[in-house]
Amino acid sequence: MASKFFSVVVLLCMASAANASSKIYTYMDEQGVRHYTDVPDNNRYRLLVLRPQDRTESGDRYDAQLLARASQFDAIIEHAASTAAVQANLLRAVIVVESGFNSRAVSKRGAIGLMQLMPATAARFGTSDSFDPRQNVTGGARYLKFLLDRFGQNISLALAAYNAGEDAVDRNGGQIPPFTETMAYVPRVLKIFRMLDQGHTTVARQT
Repeated sequence: MASKFFSVVVLLCMASAANASSKIYTYMDEQGVRHYTDVPDNNRYRLLVLRPQDRTESGDRYDAQLLARASQFDAIIEHAASTAAVQANLLRAVIVVESGFNSRAVSKRGAIGLMQLMPATAARFGTSDSFDPRQNVTGGARYLKFLLDRFGQNISLALAAYNAGEDAVDRNGGQIPPFTETMAYVPRVLKIFRMLDQGHTTVARQT
């Protein structure tokens, strides 16, 4: 069983204009606890892509309280990752970008929950209630596993397909589609994934 390490301490300045340019930094300590701050006090911190003006794929601003409670989903994420044979930190990175750990998030397009599953995708991968965190993450993990297998364990292409659809990747000759949203989405998820995965073995290819 993978160790639980995603306990979160977040200082996210979002309300004040004086902090409009604040950035979030992160590192994982020797006990496996990941720390977040907007004022790094040692050289172990690395810049994370989240900023106060950033929004999730669901269209919401990041909520510091939701991020601070992210560890409540650790058991769900670890179980879904193990069952689907995908990396738990990849699921976490997708969730950060998709919903910011808001299990009630709904996008304008109708994507729902932590991993922002569209209704058709949810049904396709056995999710009957996308607002249920366990079902949502399990369905999202199964979908990511399917995409990784389809695109030769290439994480970048799997993420592009997660964002834009499998057919969009196919139509672009097996490359990341030249959509502004998708071209921003893939490196954003990858950056968070790499930071979360520091010190852990990466199985699938990222490029």
